[in-house]
Amino acid sequence: MTIFHGSESVVERPVFGFGKRSNDYGLGFYCTEDRSLAGEWSVTPLHDGFVNQYELDLSLLNVLNLADGSFTVLHWLAVLLENRTFDIDGDIASAARDYLLSTFLPDYSKADVIVGYRADDSYFSFARTFLSGALSYANLSRAIRLGNLGLQVVAKSRKAFGALSFVSAEPASRSDYLDSRERRDADARREFREMRAQPFDPDGLYMLNILQERIRPDDPRLQ
Repeated sequence: MTIFHGSESVVERPVFGFGKRSNDYGLGFYCTEDRSLAGEWSVTPLHDGFVNQYELDLSLLNVLNLADGSFTVLHWLAVLLENRTFDIDGDIASAARDYLLSTFLPDYSKADVIVGYRADDSYFSFARTFLSGALSYANLSRAIRLGNLGLQVVAKSRKAFGALSFVSAEPASRSDYLDSRERRDADARREFREMRAQPFDPDGLYMLNILQERIRPDDPRLQ
């Protein structure tokens, strides 16, 4: 697999155990198969960056792919809830957090690599809205794809780091990538506002329904 990592520096040898534990999937080396996205992630309003390219040999690795159809969006959200820090307001949201962690959290302790959706600040607001009961499950599933952020490929284990081979590093300038990143985020927020403005769906599946009915991962309404 060819993957890219956006950074403010060249990273020839990713260091196992280095980084923030509060990222989407915990401590790990975060990459994407999309070169342009890596470029967007590498720059800030204050500095340019680099798109680092690697080859990842998956042949001997245990890969947990949260987007392969075996898992629901609630599995992804449960992993996010375990790793990321964000405010939980209200009784429904608090109960939702506890229920998702106890019922939908997959065991990823033995995963060498995790593949899953990316959550930036915009997507946190989508998740909070769902947890509070104001967004249907169908719209949450649509919301996480807004902006075409694609999937993250995260090297988690020492074994996965050993399977990474550095290929090259390409300079990424703010002039090339900053506008596209901000436009992608603005488009996602606009589409989400339009989604929120839609009338309440009496036949939709909401967090309150999931709690009241104690819905399990095999429920066909989650597919």
